[in-house]
Amino acid sequence: MSKEESAGLLARLLRGELPDAHGRFGPFGGRYAPETLVPALERLGVGAHRFLRDAQFAADLGRELRDWVGRPTPLTPAPRLGRSWGAEVYLKREDLAHTGAHKINNALGQALLARRLGARRVIAETGAGQHGVATAAACARVGIPCVVYMGAVDVRRQAPNVDRMHQLGAKVVAVESGDQTLRAAIDEAFRDWVSDPEGSYYLLGSAVGPHPYPWLVRELQSVIGREAREQFLQMTGGLPDAAFACVGGGSNSIGLFHPFLGDATVALIGVEAGGRGSGLGEHSATLGRGTPGVLHGSFSLLLQDAEGQVQETHSISAGLDYPGVGPEHSLLQAIGRVRYVPATDDEALEALHECCAAEGILPALESAHAFAGARRWARENPGKRILIGLSGRGDKDMPTLSRVFSGDSAPASHH
Repeated sequence: MSKEESAGLLARLLRGELPDAHGRFGPFGGRYAPETLVPALERLGVGAHRFLRDAQFAADLGRELRDWVGRPTPLTPAPRLGRSWGAEVYLKREDLAHTGAHKINNALGQALLARRLGARRVIAETGAGQHGVATAAACARVGIPCVVYMGAVDVRRQAPNVDRMHQLGAKVVAVESGDQTLRAAIDEAFRDWVSDPEGSYYLLGSAVGPHPYPWLVRELQSVIGREAREQFLQMTGGLPDAAFACVGGGSNSIGLFHPFLGDATVALIGVEAGGRGSGLGEHSATLGRGTPGVLHGSFSLLLQDAEGQVQETHSISAGLDYPGVGPEHSLLQAIGRVRYVPATDDEALEALHECCAAEGILPALESAHAFAGARRWARENPGKRILIGLSGRGDKDMPTLSRVFSGDSAPASHH
């Protein structure tokens, strides 16, 4: 892609012209869905555009985000980490949002939307469990039943979150097919939706899937970046030199990055799961090592073999263990506005330990990847101001961490 084409696409993104009428972010995105779902996706697109611009809906969502979720979440200086890295470090604390991660912003927004659209029940999928917990809580708050699909491997490694979903009134279905992780859970949730597209609302948890989901999830998660930008200006009098967020499907990172896209001085760096090696099946670094293709209704980068078969992935972090990524991220990489780098399982664990010891904060394993990427960058760029999206708290990862640090087994792997 030429410099002129890249600049043109970024300008269209900043003007709100992407995704276009076909759900495309430049060459990526779109809607690759079974015919039976097309009317439901079109209804959702029309309804989402209508309600997200409706003053009463915005007021209801804003009130619930403040009174129930606890927004705005704080921006916390991390001085001891900063001294260690030779940088000024600030953390956007989505771990302090209700239910413990950024997922609640999107779940609450879509649950309110489902009620407005007259859905009788909500279907959702989850990997690390945070989206499932957020959906269960949001549906309880809004008063609509929900079913959460979760890979059987993830059910085992995220047991505390499964218990929380049950307590919040959700039905959790363990998916035994396929790779038994997030990818299989999404497949199964789509299958359920195809069987009842009229009465069910599919509450997708990341900035992936057929149009309008990547756009809808980005709009609901951009509250993270809007708050962080304003808080950073108030606290420091300027903008960060660089902002970091972990990238699995990409909802937390697109939420943090989007409001900074027009700030050319702010380097935006997404950190993917480098897992335990560079071979297919050893990592989940979709943007770094993927190739274009269609997965879960959208054209984006994905991890596939030479025959186009989607490959299994590995990450110590269940929330990053996914072979695809949101189409807006693929565009942002293609036009050079966001750089994507990997962090290995070991680097993430080391960064998690360091954050615990230096700042008294236990980040989620997903977020620890962002810390690992930020630490590496800080040492190459001394004296800079760094913003890190702390997407969730690490309590849910205690079974994995206990196993790893007790030497009981290798980092939680299903392959």
